Amino acid sequence: MSAQPTLKKQPAETALVYRQRECAIGRFRVRVLSGPNMGRDKVSDGQELSIGSAPSNHLILTDEAVSRHHCVITATDSGFLLRDLGSRNGTRLGGINVLSAYVNPGVPLAIGGSVLRFEALPDKIVEPLSDEERFGRVLGQSTAMRRIFAALPRIASSDSTVLIEGETGTGKSLLASMIHEKSPRAKGPFIVIDCSAIPPNLIESELFGHAKGAFTGAHAARAGAFESAAGGTVFLDELGELPLDMQPKLLRALEERIVRRVGSLDPVQLDVRVIAATNRDLRQEVNRGTFRSDLFYRLNIVRIRLPALRDRREDIPLLASAFYSQLARDSETPPAKLLSSFARHDWPGNVRELRAAVERALLVQDPSMWFEAVLGAEAGDTTPEVQAFDYDAALELGSFRLAKERVVALWERGYLQTLTGRHGGNLSRAARAARMDRNHLRDLLRRYRLPGGDSTHYEPSAALPEVDGA
Repeated sequence: MSAQPTLKKQPAETALVYRQRECAIGRFRVRVLSGPNMGRDKVSDGQELSIGSAPSNHLILTDEAVSRHHCVITATDSGFLLRDLGSRNGTRLGGINVLSAYVNPGVPLAIGGSVLRFEALPDKIVEPLSDEERFGRVLGQSTAMRRIFAALPRIASSDSTVLIEGETGTGKSLLASMIHEKSPRAKGPFIVIDCSAIPPNLIESELFGHAKGAFTGAHAARAGAFESAAGGTVFLDELGELPLDMQPKLLRALEERIVRRVGSLDPVQLDVRVIAATNRDLRQEVNRGTFRSDLFYRLNIVRIRLPALRDRREDIPLLASAFYSQLARDSETPPAKLLSSFARHDWPGNVRELRAAVERALLVQDPSMWFEAVLGAEAGDTTPEVQAFDYDAALELGSFRLAKERVVALWERGYLQTLTGRHGGNLSRAARAARMDRNHLRDLLRRYRLPGGDSTHYEPSAALPEVDGA
């Protein structure tokens, strides 16, 4: 996706800034050269063109060797990226099986028993960019985020089901809560269901409620999340973890807008909006047979893909500065050198990892010392604290990486022990106090074998962590 600038003059009271208001996306065509659908073609009408036998694809093939969701081609700043979606028979580019690769004109693309031709077109698809660098508490000045921000007011004002995809830590939960807050349902409840944290034998009761005596321990009737969210929004987090046998019941609830409590035949009419999030590509899960295709089609009304932080590096200084201001006790601003160092890191944990890094820098009260221990300082940069570090002991580990990981691990373990101890082992309260996602906190506790790491208890009243940025 390349930028096509349209310049806007800012108000006189601010610095003179010109901002792109549109972006141009490369348009392309895919034509079937051989196979059952020879002669069929499709011109892209957005950033992505999907190919497969399922009716939800842009280019639909009847080739029996083609998977329901076989592959997808995406226009990016670096070129046109072809990605196999876990197809049954694979995707071949120039005779070589590929999982992902940039496709060039003239190189044959073979899927199943069909051969396709890719052609880049000279014209572009022009899409608007938001003038804002935020949507509620979700921040971003990159083209990718401002493109999403431009569409969000329209999405939020509707009642359509929304599916949010993205890697862990990209801010899916925060975006879901902001869509709710900007919607006509904002005054209604926002009920969160973490599909990965509820035991399979309890998930139906959590979603739909239960009648008194429906099962052992059901001493009183209880409303489920869908019923409790009347007039508001149900957020199904980590939807890809939903057990397969529960998926038809969720599909029925979405289509009929009626649920029945476990142990009861009385229908309950629903008045809710549904937002779902997953760190998986559900099309791949459909191919694997772990996610129902009909449920995917029902959820895939509006799909938002949040980019990884490494793919929008220009947002790193903005986010780091926002976290620094939020966490600092006074009106400190982050050191320019720290921001510069952050901008060069890949952040596999995305925004969540960046926020934790800012918090570490503040806790040790010496950003350069923290950076030396975690990411590696600039050449020649040392502080008295760093110079006092026992390098002889570190060298005995035989690896800079191992020494660095040992320092980080010791700090994290001590921090987590203090955090959970201060809050009596209650993960929800501890996560809110640390402004951390509860699932991430549980993962860290499990990694360090600390109490609470194996906890799977579900707390339906737990609120979303108040984490700015994303």
